[in-house]
Parts: sequence; C-alpha cells; structure tokens
Amino acid sequence: MNIKVIVLDVDGTLTDSTVYYGDNNLELKAFSTKDGAALKPLQGLGIDVIFLTGRECEAVMRRAADLGATAVQNISDKAAKLRDLLAERGITPEQAVYIGDDLNDYAAMSLCGYKACPFDSAAEIKTIANYVSPLHGGHGAVRDIVEKLLKDSGRWGELLARYSIADEQK
Repeated sequence: MNIKVIVLDVDGTLTDSTVYYGDNNLELKAFSTKDGAALKPLQGLGIDVIFLTGRECEAVMRRAADLGATAVQNISDKAAKLRDLLAERGITPEQAVYIGDDLNDYAAMSLCGYKACPFDSAAEIKTIANYVSPLHGGHGAVRDIVEKLLKDSGRWGELLARYSIADEQK
C-alpha cells in the first residue's frame, strides 16, 4: 500500500470522546502521547496527517501544530471535504487511510483505500474497517493502527529510524 495521507477523526479516535467545558468557552480534550509518537514522524516518511472533525476547538489546533498535522474543523460533510482535500493534494482515495469511530465518519471512511478504528467504535464503523485496534480511542489506538499499517507495508523500520531505534533492533 502506497500511503500518502492518514485522515483522523478527533473525538473518540484521538480522544476518548470526553469533552470538558470551562468558563469563557474553554473546551479541554485529552490526547494520548503514544498516538503522537507515531504520528509526528510520518511527515518525514512522506505521509500527511489530517485531523478532520465536525467540532471546532483550540485544543485540536494546538495538538495538530504540535504534531505537524493539518486540522480541518467544523466540517458537517466529512466525505465532501475529504474529496476536496485529496483532490487538492493530488492523492487518490486508494492512497488514503481513514481512522474514525462513529457514524459521522462512515461516508468519508468508505471513500478511502484503508479504514481503521478504535475498539470502542460504533458497530457500523467496525463493519467497514480493514482493521479494528484492540485499544480504545484516546488510549493508543491510533499508534497501534499506524504501527500495523507501517509494519504491513514494510515501513516500520523507517519510523523507528526517526527515533534511532532501527539499528538497535537488528
């Protein structure tokens, strides 16, 4: 598989779906550092990372910036937006991976060559997924999925090399 982009839902995929509200419109989300450790080096492998979410939150922008990802927020029609994003980047649907967890991801996921989800995803999402992680959203599922993808495509060593681990494991 020639992966060019990994598109991720946020709530329930990169987080455990919990949203905390505070004063002055403050919204907090918890992200797994394990997921980040797998996502951040992907750009060095020529794989774009896009967060595609129906909500809008400053925490998502900050997390995307930390990981070198693109955040596309407040999207009601994820499938239409995904088509546009792929066309803008010259990426075919077969080169796209979608990781989502709930019904609002179904149409966009269906467009992609590879689909994956956390263990606690909606049954309908699990049905179309090529891979269901044994981990829950926000608790390392994205890292598990990225690791599986890269191992299956023979590229895991490239990611390990970004951490200078590849030579030690030979």
